[in-house]
Amino acid sequence: MTIAETLSIRKLKDNYGAEVLGVDVSARDADTLQEVVNTFNLHGAVLLRGQSLTPEQLVNFARAFGQPEGHTIKEHTMPGFPEIYMLSNREVNGKPIGSHRDGVGWHTDYSYKEEPVMCTMLYAVEVPAEGGDTLLADMCAAYDALPEAKRAELDGLKVHHSYEHLMTTRLYAKRELSPELKAENPDVIHPLIRTHPANGRKALWPSSGTVKGVIGMENPAGVDLVDSLVAYGTQDQFVYRHQWQVGDLLVWDNRCSLHTGSLFDDKKYIREAHRLWVKGDRPF
Repeated sequence: MTIAETLSIRKLKDNYGAEVLGVDVSARDADTLQEVVNTFNLHGAVLLRGQSLTPEQLVNFARAFGQPEGHTIKEHTMPGFPEIYMLSNREVNGKPIGSHRDGVGWHTDYSYKEEPVMCTMLYAVEVPAEGGDTLLADMCAAYDALPEAKRAELDGLKVHHSYEHLMTTRLYAKRELSPELKAENPDVIHPLIRTHPANGRKALWPSSGTVKGVIGMENPAGVDLVDSLVAYGTQDQFVYRHQWQVGDLLVWDNRCSLHTGSLFDDKKYIREAHRLWVKGDRPF
């Protein structure tokens, strides 16, 4: 029996994702948290419901997975806890306390960095009564379902990712970059098919938003190829849709999945979630 098998879990979808039952993260039991991390590495995503966490406890949970990653944009990080990024449509004294409509569109976080984040975690503080779901796509399953000839065609292709392209073309929260942000976030090249360092599985690793093209291909053919693979990998059979409850703590593996947020009636409901990232390594 492996250590992860000592937890009580139930699958989120087929062979992807696991809900860990009966674990109180605030107890900060190191052995139990390591079991949660092991489950994450086996299943690509973990969900723990009914949590009640202080910011310090949330950061400690992230540290069980590795070193927390900082955020490119600092204005919505939590005072005193720069590892925590606020997602919310709430305003206090006429100013937003967090980023609103962040993460809408299928993508993997920090793909514009040389070392994209290993995982993303969201902790639900307040949720709308309807809408605002988060969708996760299992890109290992998507790769496995490809015909052998298609895998061979894609093997070795590299994708051009750009933070500047993302921020100046995205639908929501578009912005021009300062010279400092441009210098801190140069364009990068990553493989289209990525090997998971923990389990050796291969995953399709396209994204939307950051992609400017495929190395060695003229546009629009390069962008069209990536867009077609995003559409293929986000078909219903590969996707888990998470409907949020207050106290949910959801962690997904950016090395083998795509994700997207979804909209809700932001005139009727308030949403607040706290996002953390954990440092990753160079894709191969």
